[in-house]
Order: sequence, then structure tokens, then C-alpha cells
Amino acid sequence: MQIIENFLFRFRAYILITLAIVTVFMAYFASGLRMDAGFEKMLPIGHEYIDTFQKYRDDFAGGNRIIIVLEAAPDAQGKRTIFTPEYLKVLKAATDDVFYISGVSRPTLASLWTPNTRFLEITEEGINAGDVIPAEFQADAASMALVRANVQKAGIVGRMVSNNYEASMISAELQDIDPETRDRLDYFKVADALEAFRDKYEKDGISVKIVGFAKVVGDIKDGAESVVFFMGAAFLLTVMMLWLYCRSWRLTFVTLSASLCSLVWQFGILNLMGFGLDPLAVLVPFLVFAIGVSHGVQQINMVSAEIANGKDKMTAARDTFHFLLVPGSVALCTCLAGFGTLYLIPIGMIRELSITASIGIALKIVSNLVMLPLLASYIAPTGEYARQVKKQMEKREKVWPYVARIAKPRNAWIMVIGCLILGAVGVYVSKGLQIGDVHAGAAELRPDSRYNQDTRFVVGNFDIGVNILTVIVETPEGACVDHKYMSLLDRFQWEMANVPGVQSTIGLPLLAKMVGSMWREGNLKWYFLPRNTSVLAQAVGPIPTSTMTLNTTCTVLPLLIFTKDSKAITIKGVVNAVKEFRAKPENQLEGMNIRLAAGSIGVTAATNEVVEEQEIPMLLWVYAVVIGLVLLTYREWRGSLCCVVPLVLSTIIGNMFLTLAQIGLKISTLPVLAIAVGIGVDYGIYEYNRIQRYMRLGKSPFEAYEQALKDVGSATMFTGFTLAVGVSTWSFSALKFQADMGMLLTFMFMVNMIGAVTLLPAMISIIDQLLPKKYPPLSEEERNALMRSMH
Repeated sequence: MQIIENFLFRFRAYILITLAIVTVFMAYFASGLRMDAGFEKMLPIGHEYIDTFQKYRDDFAGGNRIIIVLEAAPDAQGKRTIFTPEYLKVLKAATDDVFYISGVSRPTLASLWTPNTRFLEITEEGINAGDVIPAEFQADAASMALVRANVQKAGIVGRMVSNNYEASMISAELQDIDPETRDRLDYFKVADALEAFRDKYEKDGISVKIVGFAKVVGDIKDGAESVVFFMGAAFLLTVMMLWLYCRSWRLTFVTLSASLCSLVWQFGILNLMGFGLDPLAVLVPFLVFAIGVSHGVQQINMVSAEIANGKDKMTAARDTFHFLLVPGSVALCTCLAGFGTLYLIPIGMIRELSITASIGIALKIVSNLVMLPLLASYIAPTGEYARQVKKQMEKREKVWPYVARIAKPRNAWIMVIGCLILGAVGVYVSKGLQIGDVHAGAAELRPDSRYNQDTRFVVGNFDIGVNILTVIVETPEGACVDHKYMSLLDRFQWEMANVPGVQSTIGLPLLAKMVGSMWREGNLKWYFLPRNTSVLAQAVGPIPTSTMTLNTTCTVLPLLIFTKDSKAITIKGVVNAVKEFRAKPENQLEGMNIRLAAGSIGVTAATNEVVEEQEIPMLLWVYAVVIGLVLLTYREWRGSLCCVVPLVLSTIIGNMFLTLAQIGLKISTLPVLAIAVGIGVDYGIYEYNRIQRYMRLGKSPFEAYEQALKDVGSATMFTGFTLAVGVSTWSFSALKFQADMGMLLTFMFMVNMIGAVTLLPAMISIIDQLLPKKYPPLSEEERNALMRSMH
């Protein structure tokens, strides 16, 4: 330590100049960092559902779908109908415009005007098929009547046309690679194009509704712009609170500069690595900045105390570096490990976020533990400032004996037992924690947002929507004309249609029964699946592959399940129903394989399952790393236990908060919870580092904790309170996700701070009672070093 200290402070000017040059260099690259979103990086890697999704996405569409609904303008009597020349003209132009939006898979484009929207009917001559809107369409009363009749014959009411005939739908799949540029699709440009589309056609009484991944990402990006405002507000609050704490603009400037420099380095490195900033991860840089502030406060706290004790700024800075490098590095390494374990979750966005946050935390070791004390050695105030700090310390010292009583045996037992009860309550309540979305619509947006209003309109007026689970049923060739396979698939469709949360289902047996009855003048007596192969082939033959219910060889017969929403409870219920059906022996036929799952709900279900599977292993890895690092640093199991138990309790309380606040645990909330817990590790390690030092001098847990409070107590409490106040402003954000995370972080920062100053010393006291430890005698040099660190 002494060799490192001597080297750094001997060449401090050169080191600071080098870091300044690096900051300027990285600032240039950081300026090129852009927001980046992608559908592919939201997909869990290697999951059963995603393997199915990838294999059949080209034939049966994926989950990256956009739906545009045009609601007709009201007439003079206030009635709406799509069967007017004016409406159909607008729909034709709108369909053409969607065709040319970048990234649209043109073969999947469907509306009343596209040639893949057809009807079937039985006439005296046989089967008559044609486009719903014929090529010879004329804007007259006869054509309007013909289109209405064709819509009814096509069976698209509730699917492409609203149940009340007041609106119709344009739908298309998006490709993650732009076919024109061969680059990754820019979803923000697609969202802008969709909004421009809305502005163009939402006039003369026509209303436009747009839902889909691209649109929700665009709305999140627009809402994320408010993040800058709230981060600015939190930054200003931090500046004000820092100044009130240290009463020095110099030290305030040094602390914030160190954290901001590492943020610039982080952004520059991300840009050089080719990464962008995902809209759902836009909070992470500020949280990494907050971790830097947390460590910076500990640094300036000790610098101020050393100066108050009569030391010059160089000696104060050197002592601060010497005594805080190890606990600071251990705390940051535990945070680093916490973010590193996020990489265990095989989802591209989470892994990208893990790398982003890990880089930021690693840079804090340089900026906050090295650069900050070097800067303080130049500009830390002395003289009158030392006397002011001394007065403040003397005022605070009157409070610490009362707080330190938590480390007395009786109080310690009360505290630990109370925390055990709280933990038990938290575990019980957390059983209701949902993995995924708790509310209908886009959970990241406010319920009254335009997107969620559009979603409610689509669900309320159509039998289908953007929430689709495509179950792939693999069969032997020709199974679509084999009664036993079709009958089983028909029973499968019937059971899925009756699962709670399912809006409607579409499968080949349903269409075959419709066509079969059409051959017999639509008589409902013939609405069944024929057992005769030739008759069944007659019913299936006219059904095109564009219905996505079969392929050309009848080896894949998908079942399309449309859910009312994408809530976790809905998705889990439907997926479990599919699993239960395929697991029953009576539902198994040779060569038939029911595979989950494609569609947007298939992707969401896979994501939810991965988060649920990886949550506990990830936390166990974090705890293991904390235990290992503390053991390595302090050479005793007591420290590991005392640092990990508050961490476990804060995790339980965090899950309880999510449950009570009705916030689901998902890929956007899990990293934020991990970061909040990581800051709690910082508090605990700084506290334990001090307590252990003083217990080695022969002090009791109460005396050691009282002295530790004089050293780091005010810094710990100040940091927790300041960070909580800063993020509490997020509760007013236009993004529901940011508002929820603001409440969660405010709660977690306070819980972690309280745990560090209550549960940790109480556990040390109890362990010392049950298993007292005799520390080996200290050398004169060690004793002098410890005494030198006492304030």
C-alpha cells in the first residue's frame, strides 16, 4: 500500500494530466453515443420457445408485428362505417404508404386492399374465390354492397374488420435487418415514420391507432427525453446536498467531477465498442454515477476530518487514499460482480446492460479512489475551513452515542429478531411477485398514454390484437386430411379458446369446418370435420397458406392464440394450459409434436421464464462473490456474514416492495434492483472496515461502532438520504417505468442505509457475544496506523 501511495502522489501531476487528456479524448467519442433498440436483442438465447420462433418465423410470422387501425369518420348522424368510398380511398393510400415503410416485410402486409385478403363462397358453379376488394372496384353503391358481402364471406370480421364495422386493420411484420440498407433496423426511425403516418391520415374525422414493438419503443424513447430533465434535477439536488454536507465548493466540485469523468469515459468506451444506449437502460448511467457519488462522499468525508484534525491537504489526501482504497475497491468489486452476474441471463439486452454497467463500475476505481484524492491534495481547503469542519464534527458526535446503542447486547437482539420477522413477512408477501408485466398494455408507459389507449381500442373492437401466441404443431405429411390429427388439433383449439385470458383462436380445423359447411349451403348440421379423407381434403383444399394455419405440405399446422393482454398471469396461464394438454397421453399421436412458441407472447413467455430461472442463481452468485471478497480482505467469516445478511434482507424487502407496488420483475426492473442492492454493499463494507479496525484495538462492539460512526456514519447516512431525494423526483416522469423505478430506488436507498447503520452492527455485537474472538496483538506500526485513522 505504501509503495502504491508513494508512487501515485509522487507523480500526481502527470497522472492527473494524463487523465484529463483521456477525458477530452473520450468526450469526443461519447458525443457520438446514440440510443439503440432492437427486437433481436430482446430474445432469450437458446430457449425452447425462441428456437421454435426462429425456425418458423419466416413461414408463420414472428412476434415483431405492427398493427395500424383506421377508424372511420362519423357521418352527419354521428354513425361510423368503413363501407364508404371516402374511407376505402384513404385505406388504399394508407396501405400503400405502409408498404414503403423501412423494415416492413412486404409479403406479410395485410389489409382489405392487399391480394392476400380473400374470400371463399360456394356457388352453382362450385367454389368462387376472389379478393375482398376486387380489381374492378368502383366507388359506387353496388361496389360498397359487394365489399360488405365479401368481408362477411371472408370471415375477417373481428380479425381485420372491427366487430362493429367502424374500423379496419393494416398489419405487417417487421424485419430486424433493413432489406434496403442491410443494417440493423432503426426502430426509432420506424416509430417516427409511424407517427408521421398518423399525422398524415388522422384528419377529416378519421382516427388512427398504432400498436406494436416499434411504436412502443419509439414512445419510450420520447418519454426517455424527460429522463434528462429528472437526472438534471437529481444532479442539482446532489450538488446542493453535497455543499450542505462539506460546506466547500472545492470539495463539491472535486467529488462531482470525479464521478462525471468516469461517466464520460464509460460513454466513450461504449461508443468505441459499437454499443448504443437502450431506452430501457437509460437509467443505468445515472445509477452508476450515484455509486460514484456514494464513494466520493466517503473520500471527502475523511479528507475533511483529517484537515479538521490539523493535517495539511497533502497528508489528508494521502491518508484518505491509504485507508479507503481497500474497502472502496472491495465494495466496487462486489458491485462489479453483481453486474457481471447479470451476464448469466441469456438475453442480449441484459448482457449489453451488464457490460455497460460493469465498465462504469470498474472506472469508478480509478476516478473515485485514485483521481479524487489526487485532486483533493491540490485544492482541498484548509485554515478557516478546518475550524468549521471541527465544529460540525463536534455537533454530530453528540448524536453518535445514541445511535451506537444498537450495538449493545439487548438492543442488538431486538434488532436482529425484528429483522428476522420482517424478512419472514417479506418472503411471504413476495410469493405474489409476478415475473413479467402486472398491468395490461405497455407497462413502461402510463395507463393513459396514447399507446395504451390504442391498445385498449384494438382489444375492445377486434377479436385479435398484437398479443399472439403461435403454437407450432408439427405433424406427418398430409396430416391436414387425416381425421385423427385434425380431430386432436380441433380439441386442442377448443381447450385453448376456453383458457382465461384468451380472446380468440384460429386453427385449420376451424377454417375447415367453415369451408365444409359452405359446400352444403352453409348448413350448420355440416359444421364438423369429415372422417372421410376425400371429403376432408375438399374442405381443406381451398384454405390458403396465407392464413398461417398450415404450410404447403401439411407438416406444420399452427394454432394462433390471441390473448386479451400481455400480463404475466395471462401468459403463464395460457402457456401452462398448452403444456398440460401436450403432456396428457391421450393427446399424443405418432409424429405429432406440439411446440411452444412463436408470436409476441411466445417471446414474452420465454423472457419471463428466463428471468424467473436466473433470478435466484444470479443472487446466489452475488452473495458468493461478496462472501469471497470479504473473506479475502478481512480474513474472517464474521465479516462475510455481517455484510451478506443485510444484503439478503434488502433483496427480500425489495421484492416485497415490487409486489405491494404491483411492479413486475422483468428485464427492465431486475438490473435496477441489482444496482440498488449493490449500493447497499458499499454502505456495509465501509461500516465493517471501521468497526473491525477498532475491535482489533481491543474495543467492544459498542465502542468500535461509536467510533466508526464518527468516521463514516454521517457519510453513510448522508449518501443514502441524498440519493433517495434525488431519485424521488423521477416519480413525476411521463414514463411509468421511470416513475416506478424512482419509487423503488428511493425505498431501496433508504433501506440499505438503515440496514448498514442498524442490522450490521447489531449482528457484530451478537456474534461477539456468542463467539468472542481474541485478535492477535498488533505491531507498533499497525497500532499507529489504526490510531492515525481515528477521528
